[in-house]
Amino acid sequence: MEYRTEHDSMGEVQVPADRYWGAQTQRSHENFPIGVGIETMPAEIIHAFGILKKAAAMANHALKPEKMTVEKLAAVSQACDEVISGRLNGHFPLVVWQTGSGTQSNMNANEVIANRGNEIAGRKLLHPNDDINMSQSSNDTFPTAMHIAAVTALEDRVLPAVDRLAATFRRLEEVNAGIVKSGRTHLQDATPITFSQEISGWRTSLERDRQLLELALPPLKELALGGTAVGTGLNAPKGFDTEVAAAVARLTGKDFVTAPNKFHALTSKDELVFAHGALKALACDMMKIANDVRWLASGPRDGLGEIRIPENEPGSSIMPGKVNPTQCEAVTMVAVQVIANDTAIGMAASQGNFQLNVFLPVSAYNFLLSTQLLADAMDSFRRHCVDGIIPNAERMRENLNHSLMLVTCLTPRIGYEAAAMCAKKALADGTTLKDAVLALGLLTAQEFDEIVRPETMV
Repeated sequence: MEYRTEHDSMGEVQVPADRYWGAQTQRSHENFPIGVGIETMPAEIIHAFGILKKAAAMANHALKPEKMTVEKLAAVSQACDEVISGRLNGHFPLVVWQTGSGTQSNMNANEVIANRGNEIAGRKLLHPNDDINMSQSSNDTFPTAMHIAAVTALEDRVLPAVDRLAATFRRLEEVNAGIVKSGRTHLQDATPITFSQEISGWRTSLERDRQLLELALPPLKELALGGTAVGTGLNAPKGFDTEVAAAVARLTGKDFVTAPNKFHALTSKDELVFAHGALKALACDMMKIANDVRWLASGPRDGLGEIRIPENEPGSSIMPGKVNPTQCEAVTMVAVQVIANDTAIGMAASQGNFQLNVFLPVSAYNFLLSTQLLADAMDSFRRHCVDGIIPNAERMRENLNHSLMLVTCLTPRIGYEAAAMCAKKALADGTTLKDAVLALGLLTAQEFDEIVRPETMV
């Protein structure tokens, strides 16, 4: 491998000749061999850095055109566009497990953009610190990148996936209207419900989760950029914070604004905690839905067997013909991971000592992991499972007719204690509820049939 010599304030460093990063990135690459190849800084953060660095150059050009000249702006903008597009992802080698402020990833962006910008300009025009990091600090850029990436992931990936799955459930409601089945509480038989009502509960859970995620978006759209090192805005021109936030908004098409209090923006991560709490709520609902589906599909002969789900792959290496609810299992594992991520984010957010939180990379990593896992899991669950759910109406009817909880509708006529006696007698004798009622002489057969009509109980 060929190398070139780069330098920073600590001296010279050998850097791979075909990479755009510089000395500080190389030092981090060598000093933090933790999770290499497994947990690199998320691409979403890198792309967010491309956006904020371009926005910063635009704001600096507007406020300090003598320093951020037209020529510099053009070179920076083109280099940033390449970062945003993902073209330069291979030039960002750093892992999550680095300095807690994300300083080295900020410098990675500064160095890559400067060196690529110089290549575009055809001369040494840009300096990583003096030009690309102008009016900024790692302490306000990394929190800004986190918020840009979080908002983008929520609006462009998670919410559309929620909408697609909710729409599929709505379709299932419509095509399965009128099918009456047994309800279940405590994993025990309960009063009747329609299959479409059961599905509507799943759909509404997703719609409510969407509302909660939307509530989390406005605080995430407040940006720390302009606070620089400790929130005072030192070395940034007056008005830079509002100018750069407006530029980020224009570049992303999303309504980002400057955070009103930079001292809060640099040290508190409450917005991220709140937003991930909504992701956790979504994960919990997905856990419940996936478990409901696999319970209802259990069998095919010795379980509930009330629905049939697609058979995607063989389920056993030893039991021929066995098919398992694999998509449900994947969803529940994702839910467990998201809940665990929430714990990590909460712990990290609690460590905002004095003017800076130094648990930023782990927070960003876990948040973005949750968004990707949930979006992917919902789409996979929808395509490979929910789209193909078919009710077993015969089995639903059979289970319903065997349910002793139909006795509930007799309570207004014969009273709670007499109704309980009927249910217990039917269970003990292994007979139907009707047989028990008739044996106890509480109603005639005609009266029983007039009262016990499951379709009127939903």
